[in-house]
Amino acid sequence: MSETLRPGLERRLKSEVQGDIRFDRFTRGRYATDASHYQIMPLGVVAPRTIDDAARAIAIAREDGVSVLARGGGTSQCGQTVNASLVIDCSKYLNRIVEIDVEGRRCTVEPGIVLDDLNRALKPHGLWFPVDISTASRATIGGMTGNNSCGARSMRYGNTRENVISVNAVLADGSTATFGPASPSLAEFPPSSPMASLASDLLALGAREADEIEKRFPKVQRRVGGYNLDAFLPGRNDLNLAHILIGSEGTLGFTTQVELKLAPLLGRRAVGACHFGRFYDAMDAAQHIVRLKPIGVELIDRTMIELAREIAIFRPTLEQFVRGAPDAILLVEFGEEDHDENLRRLKRLGELMGDLGYAWTNSGAKQGGVVEVLDPALQVQITEVRTSGLNIMMSMKEEGKPVSFVEDCAVPLEHLADYTARLTAVFEKHGTRGTWYAHAGAGCLHVRPVLNLRLEKDVKAMRAIAEEAFAMVRDYKGSHSGEHGDGIVRSEFHEFMFGKRLVRAFEEVKTRFDPDGLFNPGKIVHAPKFDDATNFRFKPGYRGEDIATKLDWSAWPGAGGGFQGAVEMCNNNGACRKIEGGVMCPSYRVTRDERDVTRGRANSLRFAVTGQLGPDALTSDEMAETMKLCVSCKACRRECPTGVDMARMKIEVQAARAARFGFSLRDRLVGWLPRYAPYAARVPWLMNARNVVPGAAWLSERIAGLSARRTLPRWRRDVFRDADAGVRGEQDRTVVLFADTFNRYFERENLDAAIAVLTAAGHAVEVARPADGNRRALCCGRTFLSVGAVDQARAEAQRTLAALVPFVEQGVPLIGLEPSCILSFRDEIPALVRTEAAQKLASLALTFEEFLLRAHKAGRLDLKLKPMPRRALVHGHCHQKAFDAFAPVQAVLKLVPELAVEILESSCCGMAGAFGYGDDTIDVSLAMGELSLLPAVRKAPEDAIIVADGTSCRHQIHDGAGRDAVHVARVLAGCLVNSK
Repeated sequence: MSETLRPGLERRLKSEVQGDIRFDRFTRGRYATDASHYQIMPLGVVAPRTIDDAARAIAIAREDGVSVLARGGGTSQCGQTVNASLVIDCSKYLNRIVEIDVEGRRCTVEPGIVLDDLNRALKPHGLWFPVDISTASRATIGGMTGNNSCGARSMRYGNTRENVISVNAVLADGSTATFGPASPSLAEFPPSSPMASLASDLLALGAREADEIEKRFPKVQRRVGGYNLDAFLPGRNDLNLAHILIGSEGTLGFTTQVELKLAPLLGRRAVGACHFGRFYDAMDAAQHIVRLKPIGVELIDRTMIELAREIAIFRPTLEQFVRGAPDAILLVEFGEEDHDENLRRLKRLGELMGDLGYAWTNSGAKQGGVVEVLDPALQVQITEVRTSGLNIMMSMKEEGKPVSFVEDCAVPLEHLADYTARLTAVFEKHGTRGTWYAHAGAGCLHVRPVLNLRLEKDVKAMRAIAEEAFAMVRDYKGSHSGEHGDGIVRSEFHEFMFGKRLVRAFEEVKTRFDPDGLFNPGKIVHAPKFDDATNFRFKPGYRGEDIATKLDWSAWPGAGGGFQGAVEMCNNNGACRKIEGGVMCPSYRVTRDERDVTRGRANSLRFAVTGQLGPDALTSDEMAETMKLCVSCKACRRECPTGVDMARMKIEVQAARAARFGFSLRDRLVGWLPRYAPYAARVPWLMNARNVVPGAAWLSERIAGLSARRTLPRWRRDVFRDADAGVRGEQDRTVVLFADTFNRYFERENLDAAIAVLTAAGHAVEVARPADGNRRALCCGRTFLSVGAVDQARAEAQRTLAALVPFVEQGVPLIGLEPSCILSFRDEIPALVRTEAAQKLASLALTFEEFLLRAHKAGRLDLKLKPMPRRALVHGHCHQKAFDAFAPVQAVLKLVPELAVEILESSCCGMAGAFGYGDDTIDVSLAMGELSLLPAVRKAPEDAIIVADGTSCRHQIHDGAGRDAVHVARVLAGCLVNSK
């Protein structure tokens, strides 16, 4: 890959356009893919600051003879947003709300605004944009307009085309125009104006092809293929010129503003989870269920249910609404204003299932019925499972993956069961199987056959399956492109589906708007073959380089002991680009840069380990920059539906770079902290001098890269020693307390408090002592891992395991206070030390709160606590959230009488261990804290208790908000009946 293909273009853009202009190999690689299986290297990427900057960039591209590709969230599943073009990324800066007209129920926005962000702004006004697509947390309005996106509730609200009032666009000649409602006479436009001429030509084309449009265009709601020529049929009184741009996939112009229709927020809803013992019967039942007029009927099949059960974030939800082992579930949602009417329809749904012969007492195909879901919180959780369908399906770890190419064909409901049965037979004929989910009520199912496109035979099978599937769809008078657009996948088949005459008409539209092919060429018309393997992400012969890795990646296929396969679990669907909710991906929430999101990092890693970025890419400075803002929060481990664990991958990158270049002074100060801590504690006055001696902080920044704007943790002489624990309580209720480095040397009060609570509850508390005769305290290896010193981390882990073996053999719980340390025993240590003892210890390692809650639920927690009539505002550590260990924090605090526990809706605090101390990362660290945590703490009443289990979290709260936060152990210790 050439470093810069167009140096002259790059120089002009940087001199004339405000924004981010990048032509480096890593950036281009990150924009070479979308959520499809295609990969095409762009020329460069521009993230313009303003609409005027975008227009200028387009003009420069036109003058330089290169094409332009507008891009939003990059979540397209058909290859719409990959091309050998100059990419204009609208998502970073062009994301403003121009106007909200509450009374008129309309708003105007720039193209890069994300749907969820828009709806959050509209919610206080009681409104929303109701095209509720599954990628709402990252899909932009511009992308939805270009794709004519639909949603789960399209049965009520329709698709994007039916909810857009007007579109402003820059056209190929550089002019701007507004496309919106118009009269059939076009009297609004001066006869000599360019818009009058363009509109007149479109109306003439619609009139000329009226008979063919009537004959060939499918009569189903879910049709987004080709250009919307049906909008220009004669005699229409609702002419809207914007419809030609909607669904055009950026091939006709560059959208600058979109005016949207808004709808009142949905009120209380009723959901029925209809269970079916046989998939075919579920498909057949859909036509009967829609007569009850639900607002959505969504499918999840057995494969999706089974895969979702293996994903920690979804498992608890499935346990609440899935009964037994159904072959398919239809989620039927009623959303009328009168909630009593919703309940009546839900009852009729149960009666309908009974009429169809279903009962829970039956066996086989007719076993089933309706699980009623009325709890709004559970409804939201079920929606999250359903909208994650694609990612859940892609969580398969083998090289074969569900591939999108007959993804969203739509057929009339009366044919849905037969269509799915016939298509299943086609899959079986070609030696594969399909995964099914999504919009059963609209006759549009997301189906993906499992194929490995690295193999020639599977590429041939893809062609055969596509041709047979589309022939079926045509026979049923359905749509081959029902929701996700044309792109590279379906554009080739327009002539087969629409006929030559209409395809020539599509080509006329493209030529009229864009005669020189400036905008996203090769989509909708003049398309490449959909199975041209040169455009594949994983093409035949694709393989990884033979790289040595330090951790265990054996659960995945590919080079590097499976490291390649783990990286390739990223399917580019972009769930990590969400800005609110959960934790992933905190640095991206600050920078809004594709480089700093899990998807961007995974793409860079994939390119590096397969040699597509040149030699030594894995250890290059560019890769170091790519990984620098990853704070190892582990949120992706839980929240990424395909399980991309970037925190663990970062360790491999750091280890490889350290092997090539060695460790920096800052790396050694951070990583080797457990080794020198015993000596530092002997001279705390010397170690603390950096914080108080004038100029010392500045010097540490220059020499070690530790920001002068941060004070370092304060060393103390009265450190926690193993002997301070002793053995108290009942011997048959022994627990082992893991005294981590941070609490041991800097905040021993937390360990003392934990011991007080555990012994008050009747437990004998021991602290494991080294078994090697060395008096240095045990360590989990966390600090070494944070700088890529894997061998040192492994040595520490082995040393600790040796000391804990006697307790492990007896099944004694290991309890820790610092989440990042204790949870290392459940995550990294089993990947470092592949022994039975390490695996068993992983099951015994518990956070302080997990242990107490477990004891409480078992009726074994005899803990007498005094009332505390105060508020406790609780911030969750990222690793607690990643391992589902945050709920116990809340539950344990609620054991304190009269303590009002409130959860701070916060992402990563931003400190993230040493990350917040770096002179090159402190700005992002502080900005991450300002996203939600620090403002919330500042607003807290003075008498409120701020609770945070993480050492780093407490430091960030102190530095950024001027408040002291405490560990849960100290809260409980202060409430003990015998405490002072």
